[in-house]
Amino acid sequence: MSCTSLVRGSIAGASAASVIAIAPASAAEPDMSERLIQTFMNLGRQDLAALAMALGVLGFSVVAAILLMRTRVRADANEQRLRADIRALQAESDRFRALLFAEPQVLISWGAGENRPQISGDISLLTPQDAHQPQRLLAFGTWLPPEPALQMDHAVDALRDAGEGFLLNLVTSAGRSVEAMGRAIGGQAIVRIRDLGGLRRDLADMTLRHKSLLEETDTLRAFAAAAPWPLWARGADGNLNFANVAYARATEAASTTDAIERNLELLDSGDRVAMARALNDHAAFASRVPIVIGGERRIYDVHALKVAGGTAGIAIDAGEAAALSAALVRMAEAHRRTLDQLSSGVAVFDGQRRLAFYNDSYRRLWDLDRAFLDSNPDDSSVLDRLRAGRKLPEQSDFRAWKARLHEAYRAVEAAKDVWYLPDGRALSIVTTPNPEGGVTYLFDDVTESLDLARRYDRLINVQRETLDSLTEAVAVFGSNGRAQLFNPAFARMWKLSPDALAEQPHIETVEGWCKPLFDDATSWLTIRNAITRIDDRVSVRLKLERKDGTVLDCTTMPLPDGATMVTFHDITDTENVERALRERNDALETADQMKVDFVHHVSYELRSPLTTIIGFAHLMSDPGTGPLTAKQAEYVNYITSSTDALLALTNNILDLATIDAGAMTLELGPVDVRKIIEAAAEGIQDRLSLDRIALRIDIDPHIGNFTGDERRIVQVLYNLLANAVGFSPPDAEITVSARRTDHSVSFAVTDQGPGIPPDVKDKVFDWFESRANGSRHRGAGLGLSLVRSFVELHGGRVHFDSTVKRGTRVVCDFPLDQTAHRNAAE
Repeated sequence: MSCTSLVRGSIAGASAASVIAIAPASAAEPDMSERLIQTFMNLGRQDLAALAMALGVLGFSVVAAILLMRTRVRADANEQRLRADIRALQAESDRFRALLFAEPQVLISWGAGENRPQISGDISLLTPQDAHQPQRLLAFGTWLPPEPALQMDHAVDALRDAGEGFLLNLVTSAGRSVEAMGRAIGGQAIVRIRDLGGLRRDLADMTLRHKSLLEETDTLRAFAAAAPWPLWARGADGNLNFANVAYARATEAASTTDAIERNLELLDSGDRVAMARALNDHAAFASRVPIVIGGERRIYDVHALKVAGGTAGIAIDAGEAAALSAALVRMAEAHRRTLDQLSSGVAVFDGQRRLAFYNDSYRRLWDLDRAFLDSNPDDSSVLDRLRAGRKLPEQSDFRAWKARLHEAYRAVEAAKDVWYLPDGRALSIVTTPNPEGGVTYLFDDVTESLDLARRYDRLINVQRETLDSLTEAVAVFGSNGRAQLFNPAFARMWKLSPDALAEQPHIETVEGWCKPLFDDATSWLTIRNAITRIDDRVSVRLKLERKDGTVLDCTTMPLPDGATMVTFHDITDTENVERALRERNDALETADQMKVDFVHHVSYELRSPLTTIIGFAHLMSDPGTGPLTAKQAEYVNYITSSTDALLALTNNILDLATIDAGAMTLELGPVDVRKIIEAAAEGIQDRLSLDRIALRIDIDPHIGNFTGDERRIVQVLYNLLANAVGFSPPDAEITVSARRTDHSVSFAVTDQGPGIPPDVKDKVFDWFESRANGSRHRGAGLGLSLVRSFVELHGGRVHFDSTVKRGTRVVCDFPLDQTAHRNAAE
């Protein structure tokens, strides 16, 4: 037998022995013992060792079994005892829970380190709608007002974080009074919320009221202490028991305590007596009294009341109020004086609907008696008097009309209306409710205004019709560049839609519409700038040649209101006529120039042979050449006189041609007036002697000299005298005079000839204009033309006075300052 088999057998035997030992004793035990003994005797040494081991194991098992049985017996006894204790504790817990929840309440507990609390109790007490969701109870805002909910949150946080207990009396959103108490017990934070009823509710209400009264008292005391007005309270014995800082400062006390201890008085004795009498009689005192504070006498409004246990008073500084009241009175008086100066009628009725103020314009407007208005009549009385005098608009229901008018006393905004009176006047009435009650009526006579408005409307309509009937295109653009007005001709001329123009397009938009007909950017820029320019607004005139051949005259005219009127006039026909006239004028000027050139050329060509003829004539008449017969001498004299006349005519033509060509230059210098008149008179002496004509010279002795071309002026005077001699009858008289003014020297030649007929006056200065008109000699018609040309070349002028059959007076004015004339000509 191996050791393993022996151990296993021993363990099995031990087990069997254990079973035998555990089994209860019986009558078969002696036989079994004997068999065991017999068995031991029959065993060998090794068997004995195995048996001994088995017996040892068996003994151990028996002892262990006995100990186990005893332990189980003690455990059963402990279990029974613990079960009894649990039953007792459960009964006690039930009794405590019954006692705890005998009244409606909710318990909330948080263990150490726990965030989710245990909630027990009647949840519906606080959140009836969320009774199945206990955790909703922690959302205090769902069942408490905002401020108590926040207070509850702070108290719970302080309890859980620092173990600070609290006791709060709260009112839920449903109006239920509850008590919330928090305590830290055994490492747990416990909050109990219970309903307050009966005495607890009364106590909680009293606690809340007491707290509110304390807060209100503290607030009132803090306000009274900090108020800038002196405040005080006295007991029934009249001693001061409260005063604020302002009272102490007014009574010059060191502090409020000092003022109370010394029982300092703010008012003087007379005012104190009056206040005590008023408080005893009426339980209230109010008066404006002077008080000396800091050595300065000031006015205060003192108010005192009799209260439980004494009196209380306050003194309010009325100095500023008095000053403001006086200023208000002065301002009201100033307003009254201002309203009296208005041309509009003003009437103010107070809250009792009585006349409180009226100005003179109101009295004159309605022609009311001053005594009646000064008696402060009511609004209805005034209206009734006006109706009796037929001064109000005719109404079918006067009572209803007056009631509607009086609705202004209850209105909050002003109302406007126009009354058409029986006498033909129209009045604008504005009813304005006064803030302090009552109504202010403002009347304006708008008869002329309405008449002007009607006439203005008629004028506008006439202007509109006039614009619409114009053939010129007219458009008015506002200062913002948008078209405000246009006539049909404008739309037709530019082929635009009247509906599109009625939308007030901008000038740039109109420009875009018109560019298919005229696209000159420079011209449109000029028009656009003239319309939109803010300063330096001037009229602009343009000529527009459109693509369709139409020529337009465009004019922009700035208007006083900032707008600009643009007109377009179709001048196509005028332009064509002007172009034709211009071309004809150019042709005429060319022909005239050709005529001048021809005359100049012919005169020049005649001058050379004339000079030769004159030279030979003088040579033939010279005795040194040889003697001539009488007939030959007569012929030579004829030749000499004729050639001299022809040379003078040629020279005149050349001078006129030179002047007309602008090539004539004056040789300016000092001119002696007397000398040039004598020189001109000398040239016509033979003709004067031949026709027995007297020449009278009348020269101002102080005439002096002036600046001019002496030779040309002599030529002017000679032509005038020659012309006068030619038209004067025999034995007549010619007068030549000279006068000096501040700015000119005037020469006048007067004859006694037949005068100039009216139909010839406009042509006497034209070239080759010669008429006999009773004259014995008819010239070439160049003398007066040269006169006017030479005088105008000096910057002067020629004019004449002529009466048929009574003679002619020709006057030539020469300016003294030739320098100014030449500068002006340049």
